[in-house]
Amino acid sequence: MEPAKSSKIKKAVIPVAGLGIRFLPVTKAVPKELLPVVDKPILMFIVEEAYRAGIEEIILVQGRGKEAIINFFDTSYELEETLEKSGRLHLLDEVLEIRNKVKVVSIRQQKAMGLGHAVLTARPVIENNPFAVLLGDEILLSKRNELSAIGQLCALFEETRTSSVAVMPVSDEDVPRYGIIKAEQQKENLWKILDVIEKPNLAEAPSRLALPGRYVFDAKIFDYLERAKPGKNGEIQLTDSMAELAKSHGMYATQVKAQRFDAGDKLGFLKANVEVGLEHPDFGPEFKRYLKELVGGL
Repeated sequence: MEPAKSSKIKKAVIPVAGLGIRFLPVTKAVPKELLPVVDKPILMFIVEEAYRAGIEEIILVQGRGKEAIINFFDTSYELEETLEKSGRLHLLDEVLEIRNKVKVVSIRQQKAMGLGHAVLTARPVIENNPFAVLLGDEILLSKRNELSAIGQLCALFEETRTSSVAVMPVSDEDVPRYGIIKAEQQKENLWKILDVIEKPNLAEAPSRLALPGRYVFDAKIFDYLERAKPGKNGEIQLTDSMAELAKSHGMYATQVKAQRFDAGDKLGFLKANVEVGLEHPDFGPEFKRYLKELVGGL
């Protein structure tokens, strides 16, 4: 799982402070980021995406009651010793590789004040470096021989020296669920962002290009987040500061090449389990036969 390309973006922020309300009651005890997609937590897919981009430090911004998240990346002496003695340490290979090659740190968001505030909380660790942001419930899967989704944005940032974000086209009915950009197309699959609107109604939406939760920012974004006032839902919205940064320093948007699952949504979570299960080397073909039989009997 070596990085596909060395990146100048070495730090990434993953906000994991959400309450997981859409997955209650299980998320009363288990962080939604640790819910399994087959045999791997949602968060592991996201951390692997960052690692494949050459990112060396992950900053988890978490709230109270989510200590299990940072514990997942910590050493488990008893378990690792037991697996090693039984010759089954390979069961933890991916976790151990991440732990040995990526620094994972945790910062507490003292109060849930929105995504913008969560990103701002990471400023002491990011300092003045450009950095990536990956939302903790969005899974973007790319082929092993290609750049990961966030790796594609890192490459665009390095080419343009300008903050760059992923966008995707959405249907009219999905517009109110996302941040939506107003933009001028520069060339194929590249837009210059003019404005960003958080979850507009259909009449207010300047386009059908939505933000699926992958960003690479210049550290200047922190200056706007520091001054930001609470917006929609009384929260510090990341999109408000993105709009200011785009107008003053520029910002680009592109569609990344990856298969996307909204794993924070029950249906999206189920789809991710099916798709990942079908590709599983141990039981993928058998699972496919089962699904064919199941659907054929409906």
